[in-house]
Amino acid sequence: MVDGRQRNNITIGLLVKVVQKQHQRSGQLTVGIVATILTKSNTHPHGIKVKLSSGIVGRVKEY
Repeated sequence: MVDGRQRNNITIGLLVKVVQKQHQRSGQLTVGIVATILTKSNTHPHGIKVKLSSGIVGRVKEY
């Protein structure tokens, strides 16, 4: 698994692990498939924000 801070590494349909806003302190990860990439910049220090096919929004920690 690689970290998800580079936007060009994230593609729609990719299986990823994200941390949701309410789980940032605990670090609990949610697994899902990327439906939309929400972050516009090429990099983000906390991970690229995506929307999963399940509707969950979070920042990619691993893929």
